[in-house]
Amino acid sequence: MARKAACLPKGTRISDYVTLGVLTATVPGDLIDAVLSDTGKQSQRYRQLPARLVVYYVMALVLFAQASYGEVLRCLLEGVRWLHLKGESTALASKSALTKARIRLGVAPLKELYERVARPLAEPGLAGAFYRGLRLVSLDGTTILVPDAPELVRRFGRPSSSRGPGAFPHARPDGKRHACDLRRRDRPL
Repeated sequence: MARKAACLPKGTRISDYVTLGVLTATVPGDLIDAVLSDTGKQSQRYRQLPARLVVYYVMALVLFAQASYGEVLRCLLEGVRWLHLKGESTALASKSALTKARIRLGVAPLKELYERVARPLAEPGLAGAFYRGLRLVSLDGTTILVPDAPELVRRFGRPSSSRGPGAFPHARPDGKRHACDLRRRDRPL
């Protein structure tokens, strides 16, 4: 059965283009070019998908996770056109060209870029960001498998399903037990 391509909502949304503008302001092209040069992944010849564009494309995939790869590329190219080219049309690459470009880029430039850019945003002294000298973090919705020890089973409980209890206890940052551990067996949640 053929699947329908996922798309962003109909119509032009300025927020799509501003998001890409914020992305380019946060991660400037000169930094990407330096990372590509340091990792030996800069473009050797003119292509429809140069290495710098592919790096922005991979980052945009995260921003627009609900959309298809082609739709993300279209949005990225429209954002570039809107921000810089003022009306010139852009050509979309094929699915195979996108795949080849991502393979050609590899992991090294993205890893290096992450190491250069990623950092905590809260400066020391910012109210609410630290507690007793430690930076506060949030792990909303995260479940961590812990060793199968009796005291951990008592503390965290095991998830369960129709087939029985889970293999390991699960720790949750909010300290709550799994809903499936708390329900009564004779009625649904």
